[in-house]
Amino acid sequence: MSGKPIRWGILSTAQIARKNWRAIQLSGNGIVAAVASRTLASAERFIAENQAIAPFASAPRALGSYEELLAVPNIDAVYIPLPTGLRKEWVLRAAAAGKHIVSEKPCATNVADLREMIEACRRQGVQFMDGVMFMHSARLPRIRAALDDSTSVGPLRRITSAFSFLAPAGFFTANIRAHSALEPLGCLGDLGWYCVRFSLWATGWRLPCEVTGRIEAQLSRTDSPAPVPTDFSGELIFNDGLTADIRCSFLADLHQSAKLIGERGSLSLDDFVVPRQREEIEFVVNDRNMTVAEHGSPHATSQETNLFRNFAAQIQTGGLNAQWPSFALQTQQVVCALMQSAQSGSRPIALSSGHAVPG
Repeated sequence: MSGKPIRWGILSTAQIARKNWRAIQLSGNGIVAAVASRTLASAERFIAENQAIAPFASAPRALGSYEELLAVPNIDAVYIPLPTGLRKEWVLRAAAAGKHIVSEKPCATNVADLREMIEACRRQGVQFMDGVMFMHSARLPRIRAALDDSTSVGPLRRITSAFSFLAPAGFFTANIRAHSALEPLGCLGDLGWYCVRFSLWATGWRLPCEVTGRIEAQLSRTDSPAPVPTDFSGELIFNDGLTADIRCSFLADLHQSAKLIGERGSLSLDDFVVPRQREEIEFVVNDRNMTVAEHGSPHATSQETNLFRNFAAQIQTGGLNAQWPSFALQTQQVVCALMQSAQSGSRPIALSSGHAVPG
């Protein structure tokens, strides 16, 4: 497949899919070939609206069911932004159909389900990756260099991260993130996933030996079987004394900060999930501003464009990246352990301390 644009199918017309339509269009090595929704009219409307803003030379095909899209032979990969409670079924079906998969996060409602999903992809020879955009930012290698130079920050001792937004009017009556059957992890799965991922990345992909979690607030839609976390705090403890604190919330103003504190210095970001819309993005090392040549969204250099560009480039090699599903699995393990702790009165939950993910 080297050199041929990757032909994408989008399962669902979720709002986030609009941003990623644009990312695929800007990637240079992919095209949206089909979009499926639960009704044909919804898929047609989604395509028309996005073609008006970011057109492909040929308009993608509209389909009125997810099954129809997976049956299309010329679709190479699918992007799945379906609710987490529905995702396992469609990841398994996509893998069985031989489609490579980018899955929104959280990937699954529990660790066992994600293991099954990843194993199905491995068995079918298709790539799996979760849609954490900042993992594909040009800023991360620069941060890694500062963490690894032994003098700027030194051995890490403390990580703090927080991601929040104030839920708009109607969020807790209509949004899927307030429904326990669709998004049982609530703000922990939606926002805390990023905090956990950043912490694991910073440590070189070591699992903590113990975590504790606390649900600070919970709410639900009237039709939800149970409440979901709307404000959550947690702590990860590593076997060398390093600790990582996370905080996520649907009840506070937009905030997305991360700080890494070491024995010799510190490194911080105040937009670690979604960089500001400007021509350069930044981070701070010991009060020194460092800049990276990367635009905010939407742009050919933005992190979501890099995500789809990198995924397509991997498929074009004909091989699979074993690290990407491992990153997702480790994140799922920690998130689910935090939730288990919170649901048991903040009882500490032990994990097997891990090492770097193999290449």
